[in-house]
Amino acid sequence: MKPRFGRVAVLGLGLLGGSVALAAKARGVAKQVAGATRSPEALAAAQRGGALDEAAGSYAEAARGAELVVLATPVYAMAEVVRQIAPVLRPPAVVTDVGSVKAVLCETLPGLLPRGVAYVGAHPMAGSHLRGMGNARADLFEGAVCIVTRSPDGDALERATGFWRALGARVVHRDPVQHDAEVAWMSHVPHVLAFAFASALEAAPAGAGAVAGAGFRDFTRIAQSDPELWGDILTANRKALAAPLARAQEALAELARLLEANDADEVERRIASARAALVRISMSESENGTGARGRRVSPPAPGKPEPSAASRRGGRGRRSNEPQ
Repeated sequence: MKPRFGRVAVLGLGLLGGSVALAAKARGVAKQVAGATRSPEALAAAQRGGALDEAAGSYAEAARGAELVVLATPVYAMAEVVRQIAPVLRPPAVVTDVGSVKAVLCETLPGLLPRGVAYVGAHPMAGSHLRGMGNARADLFEGAVCIVTRSPDGDALERATGFWRALGARVVHRDPVQHDAEVAWMSHVPHVLAFAFASALEAAPAGAGAVAGAGFRDFTRIAQSDPELWGDILTANRKALAAPLARAQEALAELARLLEANDADEVERRIASARAALVRISMSESENGTGARGRRVSPPAPGKPEPSAASRRGGRGRRSNEPQ
């Protein structure tokens, strides 16, 4: 396959940046992949692992002559990185990124770039609770959704979209504010809930860890995520997080109230409603061709509704105040 770009610069070589570099090399997306990072150890690891053709000593050195620049630093650092590389960028270079929020970047970064150099925001939904160049993979983006923000520069949008598709991602386009609102629901709130539960474990009985099973591991995996990274993400997207967090708090409070009232039938209805919501989201993903990798929730078979709690108890409903 003919390379799409002459030189691609990856700035930041953690899990995502390292995987971008590895994927670009493995798939022949660029004639040359240059990289730079603040960690000498990560830079050396990237070079040893064959992720780079050039291990640069600075962000500007890596970006010089690049047709495409991928910002893979923390979100809060991206503006300063762009200020450092702006003097060496030449039209029609395109700058993209892997940041988990988009509105603030789309407001800030274009004004820091020289005329003729475009910014097209991107967010590959392919992260992990793991971190660092040592966990980077060339196949990380295969089949994963990558959200690319719409841009008035049609050529730059096409080139950025083509880059992420060439890495194996399935691209969907969103406006920056729409991206932040949707990702708040689909990624950021689940992390907040996992972090909150993990914090609450300080009050768990001393021996509780010995009985933890697959459900505990599934739910708490993302609570092991990098604190610096996620502190940055959540505060940057705090406005979009407000509404879904409030809704989640309301749902949790209502479920707690029903449990306190010993209303088993209504608790079951709430659980069934929650499962139905997951099915709707899953079906929406399938219809739009944007479903994430992983196991889907299957709806009940047609014509075979799931039995209620009352029917499983022989048709006798249970009053909420019956003793157990």
